[in-house]
Amino acid sequence: MTDTELALAPISRLHGLIKNKTVSPVELVEETLDRIRDLDSRLHSYITVTEEHALRQARQAEAEIRAGKIRGPLHGIPFGLKDIYETAGITTTAGSPLLHQYVPGQDATAVRLLYDAGAILVGKHMTHEFAHGGPVKHGPWPNPDNPWRPGYFTGGSSSGSAVAVAAGLCHFALGSDTGGSIRIPAALCGTVGLKPTFGRVSRSGVIPNALSLDHCGPLTWTVEDCAYVMQALAGHDPSDPYSSSEQVPDFSEKMDRGISGLRIGVVEHFYTQDTQIDSEQLAAFNQAAEVFEQLGARLEPVRLSTLQLYSDVKITISASELFTFHAKNLRHRPHEFGPVFRFRALAGSFIRAEDYILAQKLKTELTTQLDTLLLKYDALLLPAANGPAPLLEDVDPVGYFDKPSLNAPFNVTGHPAISICSGFNSMGLPLSLQIVGRGFDEATVLQIAHAYESSTAWNKNRPRLERSRN
Repeated sequence: MTDTELALAPISRLHGLIKNKTVSPVELVEETLDRIRDLDSRLHSYITVTEEHALRQARQAEAEIRAGKIRGPLHGIPFGLKDIYETAGITTTAGSPLLHQYVPGQDATAVRLLYDAGAILVGKHMTHEFAHGGPVKHGPWPNPDNPWRPGYFTGGSSSGSAVAVAAGLCHFALGSDTGGSIRIPAALCGTVGLKPTFGRVSRSGVIPNALSLDHCGPLTWTVEDCAYVMQALAGHDPSDPYSSSEQVPDFSEKMDRGISGLRIGVVEHFYTQDTQIDSEQLAAFNQAAEVFEQLGARLEPVRLSTLQLYSDVKITISASELFTFHAKNLRHRPHEFGPVFRFRALAGSFIRAEDYILAQKLKTELTTQLDTLLLKYDALLLPAANGPAPLLEDVDPVGYFDKPSLNAPFNVTGHPAISICSGFNSMGLPLSLQIVGRGFDEATVLQIAHAYESSTAWNKNRPRLERSRN
C-alpha cells in the first residue's frame, strides 16, 4: 500500500492488515502524524497533536499484537477527539481561551473505552467555543477549512473532527451533538456521523453544552467503521446519571441483511414546507429515495409536529442549560469568552423557569409522538443539511435562534440519527441524507445506511489534497 492508501483505508481493511502483521500500528501512526504535519497547516483541524503520546501507545499496541493479543478492530487505529473530551495530562480547551491551560487529571469515559479497545489518540480537534460559539475569524485558533474546497465552511461544532476524518488525518473521531453538531459537519465534509440514542454513550468527562440534549458519537469514513466504534463506546456508565442500562447489541449483526421489506417514513414537510433546502440537495435526496426503493424498501410520506416547534423546544432547553453551566464565569470572567459564545450564552439568562418547564413537557410529548410513529416504520428519512457547505464567514449570533434545524428534532426526542453522503453538487461539495431510527435501535439505522452506501459510489471519492512535502 502507498502512504496515501494507508491513510485513507477503512478500519475494516486496516484491522486485517494489522492482525496479520502486514502493517504495524507504529507505521500507521507515523504516517498519520506525517500527514497531519503536511496538510493541517491549511486545514486547521487540530488544536493539539499528541505525537509522543500516540507513538507510545502505538509501540504498546505493536508489542501486544506481536504477542498475539488482539483487542479488536480498533487495536492500533489512530483517532482524534473533539476538544471537549477530557484527556488525562493533555490540554482540553473546548475551543475557548478560558480553558487554554486546562489539563484534566483523568480521561472521559469514552476516551478510556477507546484506549481499552487499543485505539491510539493522535490529537484533539478544533471546535467552536464550548461546542457553541462559532465560527469566528479572530478566535484563538484558526477555523477549520473544508477539505473539498478551500474557503468553505465545515459545519459545527465538531468541525475539526469531520475535517480530519475526511482528509485522512485520523481514521475516526469522536464528536458531540446537541442540535446537529456531529451530523452537520459530517454532512458538509462528506463523512459518516452518528448521533446515538440519548444515554447510549457516556458523557462523563465531556464538557457539557446542554445536559438534556447532549449526545456523544463517532465520525467515520464508512458505516461499517461507525459500527466498530459504537461497539467500543456503548454501554452503561455509573458516572453519567443520564447513562442508559439498555442492552448493547452487536451493531454489525444486521449490516449485510439489506433493506428489502423495511418501511421508511419520509418527513417531507420538514424540508418542503417548514424550511427550504438547496435545489441540488433536494435533487440528490430524491435520487437517494429512489435507491432505497430499488433496494426493496417501502417509502411513505409521514408527518410530525412542525420543525419550528422542535426548534423552540430545543432552543429553550439548551439556552437555559448552557447559561446555567457557565453562569459563574459569565458573571466574573465575561471578557475571557469569545463574543459569539458570550452573546448566545447570556441569552439563556432571560428564559423563565415556567418556559423551561413547558419546553421539557413538550419534549416528552414530542418524544412519545415519534415513538408512536416508529411503531409503524423501521426508520425515517430526510436531508441532513439544508444544502452543501456555504462560504466560511463569521457567524450571525442571532441566526442560531431563528433558523429551525433539520437535525435538532432528534436531539429533542433522543432518537438515533445518522448523516451519510448522498452525492456532490456542481462545485464538488458533499450533499447528505439523514436516517432516524427507534430508540436504542442504532443497528437498524446502520443497516439502512450501509445498504445505501454499498449501492452507491459516493464514499469512493476523497478530497484531493496536495501534501507540502514528499
